[in-house]
Amino acid sequence: MDAFDRNWRGLQLETLVDLSLTIGGVLSEEELVDELLQRAVGTLDAGAGFAATLHPGGQEAIVRAVRLPPSVEAVRAFFDSHLLEDLAAGRVARSRRDGDEPPFELVAAPLLWQQRLVGLVVLADKETRDGRAPFADNDARILMSMASMVATAVATARRVAAIERDRQRLADENRALRDVARREGFVGESTPVQEMLELVRRAAPTGVNVLLRGESGVGKERVARLLHSFSERASGPFVPLNCAALPETLLESELFGIEEGVATGVQRRHGKIELANNGTLFLDEVGDLSLPLQAKLLRVVQERELERLGGRERIPVDIHLVTATNRDLEAMVEQGEFRRDLYYRLRVVVVAVPTLRERRSDIPLLARHFLELYGERFNRPGLLLSHGALAALMAHPFPGNVRELENAIQAAVALAPSDTIEVEDLRLESEGRPPARGGGLASLDEVVRQHIERVLEAVAGNRQAAARILGIDRTTLYRKLMRNASEDAKSNSD
Repeated sequence: MDAFDRNWRGLQLETLVDLSLTIGGVLSEEELVDELLQRAVGTLDAGAGFAATLHPGGQEAIVRAVRLPPSVEAVRAFFDSHLLEDLAAGRVARSRRDGDEPPFELVAAPLLWQQRLVGLVVLADKETRDGRAPFADNDARILMSMASMVATAVATARRVAAIERDRQRLADENRALRDVARREGFVGESTPVQEMLELVRRAAPTGVNVLLRGESGVGKERVARLLHSFSERASGPFVPLNCAALPETLLESELFGIEEGVATGVQRRHGKIELANNGTLFLDEVGDLSLPLQAKLLRVVQERELERLGGRERIPVDIHLVTATNRDLEAMVEQGEFRRDLYYRLRVVVVAVPTLRERRSDIPLLARHFLELYGERFNRPGLLLSHGALAALMAHPFPGNVRELENAIQAAVALAPSDTIEVEDLRLESEGRPPARGGGLASLDEVVRQHIERVLEAVAGNRQAAARILGIDRTTLYRKLMRNASEDAKSNSD
């Protein structure tokens, strides 16, 4: 081997290393095919080249060519009919086209990934210092090495592309879910809300029974409507019923319906379960059902049929059942107050609806939403919250959750004397009593201070997390803490 050949062999090895480093980055499938063809033609002195990737079914995916036909079928015509079979078996294929002097030679190498042919690379017309020459065995080995490296990178690129498509699809679905949530009145962008909406998005199309857990006033019915809107039954009825709002005798007929003639003057009436056929039935406060009604509901869940009160006909029903409760069903099961078999039928998927205390960053969004809603309803558009009023909302514990916030904004919109809602217009209850206008109110600084302390306590003193929740940077938070400490020191010295 002369010096020229040794130098050329070293250049080929450097090219392999360089190719491996290049494709080690995040390249698309198109970029990988371009890179393979360019490196293979240049390194092995080919006068023509072809590279392509294949779909799992064998169809062309990405095709690039230099002085060769730009299709797999056309390139196959240069070889025998078993080209793809030979490549799939991991063998290099060679071919010579007679009639040219010297003969026009081609060499093909497979792109194999997990024993599957994901592409091929073909070189033709090798050029040397002395003119056209056949491809050497070492050329074939280098081409095979290049193809193997790129095959792995193509598989990775396809996985990345699939992940990106899934990510984009989920982002689009979540965006659509947020839009529907806003239309249904469920407003929020906090992390607990986003996690809950993601679970709703995944559970809704399945049609499985869903149990919503959460305190009173968190918006469980609105979440149930979201489950219905994103289910395959969205075009069907959504039928809600509060099990705690009716006495047992009325609740049974309201749920299961009643036959004509059960009592004097009674006419046949469909119950909520029948009305929800091919749609969604939402039973709020399901923990308030008596044991006899639980047994009848269990039969509906298991057998998908019911009997009206006073009737004997079995009526088939097809419903998506969503239930909700703020009670401890597990404790009720242990105490014999709730049927264990029904409990497990209802809680196939459990969705926890966060309290307003867990999603305080949503309070400004909710406040603006209710301002617009009731401003339009009461013909008072353009109302604003003062800084003090917003700070008071942020500091309030809201034991009544979103319902309490909504009622406070509704009353303020209806009764505020000016276009700016002040703290006293909100009539927030403190220790069970509404504050009197003017006297006994905390200053804005005190409200802000109390809120900061509450947030810090909630995050175990983590200032970075507290600053993120408060919507300020850590420097601003530190400055406020230092000012509070300075004021405390001054107050103590006085």
